[in-house]
Amino acid sequence: MNAENTFNAPWGRSVKIVTGLVAVMAIALVLAGIARPAQMPVVVRLSLILGPLLVMGATAFFAVRGYRIGNGEIEIERLGWSTHLSLDLLKSATVDSGAMRRSIRLAGDGGLFAIVGWYWNRKLRKYRAFATDPKRSVVLKFTDRTVVVTPDNPERFVEAIRERSGITGTGERKDT
Repeated sequence: MNAENTFNAPWGRSVKIVTGLVAVMAIALVLAGIARPAQMPVVVRLSLILGPLLVMGATAFFAVRGYRIGNGEIEIERLGWSTHLSLDLLKSATVDSGAMRRSIRLAGDGGLFAIVGWYWNRKLRKYRAFATDPKRSVVLKFTDRTVVVTPDNPERFVEAIRERSGITGTGERKDT
């Protein structure tokens, strides 16, 4: 796969803020567990030390690192693994910087390393997000679901999808 089909997933303001605040809180909890060992039960101390580290580690595993388009699919790069979305059922791909506004998280992560999971809003209804910067949203409408991704160059991302999927300049799939 060539570089023109590879896109970064830069962190937007909300992901930077949430990740920074949670990291500071995690460090504070770990330090509290280390600093006063004689004054607290072992279970509490271990919880303060291991709990934040486990949460940060588990959440980082689901972070979105980038996107690749090719071989009939979109590959969402994670930490050591990938999520694959087939282009076969894709109906449209459009840039929409406001797509994620006023969303309600149904299940998932709301900003620690990424915004991933299932969300709902009036505009998109139920959708799945693999996002790091909502202002860079690309809405992918499949026959059976809606997905939001946030590549570093949304316009070029949509163009790359159109080149490989049969979607026209209007964002809709050509009738075959």
